[in-house]
Amino acid sequence: MTSDCEPDRRSWLVRNRMTLLSAGAIAAYAAFVEWFWGWSALLRQWSEIGVGAASAALLLLIATYFIRCYRIYDYFPSETSGRFLPLFRVTQVHNLLNIMLPFRAGETSFPLLMRSEFSVPLARGTAALLVMRLLDLHALLVVAVVGLVFGRGSIGLWLVWFAALASPLLFFLLKDHAIALARRLLPAKFEPVVEELEAGLPGTVAAFLRAWGMTILNWAVKVIVLAWVLAFMGVAPLAACFGGALGGELSSVLPMHAPAGVGTYPAAIAAGAVSFGAPAGRAGLELLATAGVNAHLLIIVSAVAGTLLSMVLGKRR
Repeated sequence: MTSDCEPDRRSWLVRNRMTLLSAGAIAAYAAFVEWFWGWSALLRQWSEIGVGAASAALLLLIATYFIRCYRIYDYFPSETSGRFLPLFRVTQVHNLLNIMLPFRAGETSFPLLMRSEFSVPLARGTAALLVMRLLDLHALLVVAVVGLVFGRGSIGLWLVWFAALASPLLFFLLKDHAIALARRLLPAKFEPVVEELEAGLPGTVAAFLRAWGMTILNWAVKVIVLAWVLAFMGVAPLAACFGGALGGELSSVLPMHAPAGVGTYPAAIAAGAVSFGAPAGRAGLELLATAGVNAHLLIIVSAVAGTLLSMVLGKRR
């Protein structure tokens, strides 16, 4: 009887591993927030923003998770076709682990989860993640610099911005030369790895343009929402709001953030805002500190809410 129960228990764990991982990540995150800030303080700070504005910002941030998920859905069409909701849960768990763990340690979950849930080879999943992260970094920079370009109004700056916007396409068009060079220089035993890495890149220009466009859309919405929240809390001028949003998001993309971004995310918002023209006096820095904490809490709640939503939608499929 015991031997019959053990396979059933194992099969139940296998079937529900994503739900258990999601629930565990949410529970750990909720406990962490209570320990470090306290949920009462979080709700108090949200009330300072205003319920209507905070709710609208939260909904827009959750919308970016669907955009991000669709980018991956389109990136792996044969593996994910007809399984958007399971993929949404994978991307949300990956996002939450990224926020929770320091030094981008949560990134390792993406290729592992894609292999577990969709049978994507590790090398291919890792290569795809690297490409998407490079596109993320590019999109963050070009979207956030819009505030500075608008502020200066220079035709020369606009030309430089459009050139920077189009630069990933040039690199993609050179990918075949890079792959051919890798095949010539690397020993023959690495050929399967090179093939998987090549498979992790978009296969056509059209596929690349879709991934690139969705990346720009995702980060445009996110940076604009965060800049709007910072402006709503008194950060000025407009370029400083975009600079603060860029600083905060860069701290979460680059390998430098603390667990849950505690300390590093608000500090990066303040540094980005000051770099783009926010007052650096005592009063200005106090305002930026408060605004940075509120924006950080908004990101935290949106990540938890997105993961909860992925669990609810996953059970309805």
